[in-house]
Amino acid sequence: MRFVRGVAGLLGELLVTVGVVLLLFVGWQLWWTDVVSDADAAQVVDALQADFDSPEWVQPKHVKLGDAFAIVRIPRFGARFARPLYEGTTRDILQRGIGHYTNTAMPGEVGNLAMAGHRTTYGKPFNQIATLEKGDVVLVETKSTWYVYRVSGHEIVPPTQVSVLLPVPNQPDAEPTEAVLTMTSCHPEFSARERFVVHATLDASYPHDQGVPAGVLEVS
Repeated sequence: MRFVRGVAGLLGELLVTVGVVLLLFVGWQLWWTDVVSDADAAQVVDALQADFDSPEWVQPKHVKLGDAFAIVRIPRFGARFARPLYEGTTRDILQRGIGHYTNTAMPGEVGNLAMAGHRTTYGKPFNQIATLEKGDVVLVETKSTWYVYRVSGHEIVPPTQVSVLLPVPNQPDAEPTEAVLTMTSCHPEFSARERFVVHATLDASYPHDQGVPAGVLEVS
């Protein structure tokens, strides 16, 4: 009996240890990755802002995989929301911010500017994607221009429905005639079973040195 009690006690201690380790891992995933990613994103945004404001800096014509080249601001997500837009959507890139699907349109171009972002962990830039309403602004800032996209609708699709990334979303044979934007993130939260997709259309653009009208940043 003493042996059995000893084994039971040891097993209990092991289970407690495993439980503590799991809790620490969950805490790291849900909190610490946000802290690290948010700090990194803030530094990158500050660096980009300095480049955009510098008359000597020239934006590269071709963006390399992993490089940040624009800033995304979404008033519905908060007045201070600003995240770097990186070229590519690899795992490492999405752990740093919002990723631009390669071979989709660039900001302001006719076609589909498609981007992806985490809904949970790693800064969760698209955590509030489901709160976006028709007419909400998605502001994309580059060296030369502020691009104002306005939300036109959303849909929930399986991960295999990559047609949402087409130049004209979900229309394989259509020729694009306008500049649109598509945002994708996992759905529901804490699951990758589906994708929450938001569509937007370019509404206006303003020279960078002139800024944007204050009303653009207001949330109705």
